[in-house]
Amino acid sequence: MKIGVGSDHVGYALKLEIIEHLKELGHEVVDFGHYNNQRTDYPIYGEKVANAVVNKEVDCGILICGTGVGMSIAANKVNGIRAVVCSEPYSAMLSKQHNNTNILTLGARVVGTELAKMIVDSWLGVEYEAGRHDKRLEMIREIETKQK
Repeated sequence: MKIGVGSDHVGYALKLEIIEHLKELGHEVVDFGHYNNQRTDYPIYGEKVANAVVNKEVDCGILICGTGVGMSIAANKVNGIRAVVCSEPYSAMLSKQHNNTNILTLGARVVGTELAKMIVDSWLGVEYEAGRHDKRLEMIREIETKQK
């Protein structure tokens, strides 16, 4: 799988750990920045990764900031993105199975490295279940269409 990854300065160190973990699992990783721990603004990287996902340059994305919340908000402004911030594996798993999330956001100040890896593994390890969930995703797409 080809995964786009991005972070702000707070998430930079965790981003490096997650990139290494993804590569060890055999995934191709595209790093959209930030490339150091100097102060920057998270919406820049949330938008970059979200655009790469909707344009099918990558299969999905992982974004990291202090809490994961800012990245989630920024990414979700791009039509077609269903970004979820998760602090534990169960919600990550269900977000993919029920909501077909295409971006996972993590909080570097909220989760440690090993928990972050577990969350990523849970999210990547399941597929969208479709069926009864399709109607709800179509309703979300209709909301996006109204916003254009």
